[in-house]
Amino acid sequence: MAKGNLSQRMWGGRFEGETDTFVAKFGASVDVDQRMAMEDIQGSIAHASMLKTCGILTGAESTEIINGLKDIREDIRAGRFVWRTELEDVHMNIEHALIQRIGLVGGKLHTARSRNDQVATDLRLWLRSATRHIMGELVALRRVLVDLAEKHLQVIMPGYTHLQVAQPVRFSHHLMAYCAMLERDSERFGQTLGRLNRSPLGAGALAGTGFPIDPGQTARQLGFDEVAANSMDAVSDRDFALEFLSCCSIVMVHLSRLCEELILWSGQEFGFVTLPDSHTTGSSIMPQKKNADMCELIRGKTGRVCGALTGLLITMKGLPLAYNKDMQEDKEGVFDAADTVRDSLKIMRTQLPGITVHAGRMRAAASQAFSNATDLADYLANRGMPFRDAHEVVGHLVMMCLREGKVLEELSLIRLQEASPLIGADVYTVLRLDAVVDARDSLGGTSELQVQAAIERARRSLSDHSD
Repeated sequence: MAKGNLSQRMWGGRFEGETDTFVAKFGASVDVDQRMAMEDIQGSIAHASMLKTCGILTGAESTEIINGLKDIREDIRAGRFVWRTELEDVHMNIEHALIQRIGLVGGKLHTARSRNDQVATDLRLWLRSATRHIMGELVALRRVLVDLAEKHLQVIMPGYTHLQVAQPVRFSHHLMAYCAMLERDSERFGQTLGRLNRSPLGAGALAGTGFPIDPGQTARQLGFDEVAANSMDAVSDRDFALEFLSCCSIVMVHLSRLCEELILWSGQEFGFVTLPDSHTTGSSIMPQKKNADMCELIRGKTGRVCGALTGLLITMKGLPLAYNKDMQEDKEGVFDAADTVRDSLKIMRTQLPGITVHAGRMRAAASQAFSNATDLADYLANRGMPFRDAHEVVGHLVMMCLREGKVLEELSLIRLQEASPLIGADVYTVLRLDAVVDARDSLGGTSELQVQAAIERARRSLSDHSD
């Protein structure tokens, strides 16, 4: 049986036998968690500084350790660092390299610390940075949506329920719906950021440490808001990662819905928009094709992000306190989800400014399928007819139009009045497409005034965010 090298292990004192090579490879995580190398070094530098302040390390020892860590950081950035699977993870690779560089004093860095509180700290630091990056992309995409909404304020399109024409709306109103979704996404990430920004350093393996450390110092140096209040919770829970993945999943669902609409709208059956060449592809066999591949990919990648959330939930659901090796599986899905969300947001914010909007096609579609039927029912209700009765009257008129191949506004006044004497000549003004849209003037509605107000509110909200 193939054996690993016992001397390579940072925990080998209790063992007489060597680790099987395949077992070592199966248990290693360095291929994944080396992405946290900068955070690991950042946390180690803060830990070494605190150990000096508390008199656990001498000033010379702390300086030597910190300088060694900075040298390793530069090697990693330059691509000179050699990652070794037999050293299991990012933490032991860096610690081993430190000892190789500065000698036995490097082994003092791990005083009053465990890989359990170390990895929890690294992941929180990494997620804090990733969260802020995603929040920046969300702001950028919201700006694109607001700009597009303002540019196409006068464009009217059909609004849908059950994917059937329901009532006409402004294209801008439709876009601002997604802007509202993304604003809530930003809020969720911000709330998650507040909860994940707590330092686990000082929790040790699970029970704290007997050394006279100052966890508050490392927390302040690393930019954490506070120190985790319970050592077992600090090392063994990953609710902050679950929250992050939940936020990512909701963002992707929102993007997927927008992508689905762009896919539909850009098809010949709708013809509402043309997507830019820069974000579409062709067919290897059908020369006429222009495929919305980027939208389809985002729609597809939503599954993997939601899957990462489900995977970590299942991983955590049966774990006893405190740390368990199962939790090594927490990072791959998190990293992939963060990359996917960031890239998907970038694709959308670079694609949307290049779309061509076919206002005439949208308006023609909005004029069909009796999208003004509700307005005729409202007209009757405003003249004293109970709405349920008005609903039935208009339903009969729609049935008449379907039999005759007409729309409501094509019916003569005499025929309309046969259905209800409450109908007057002013009904034709009410049934006009622009009037139907602007009649929805309640807060959050699709009238021009309400959509303009929504755009202005969004602009004010976005002005609070720097580029």
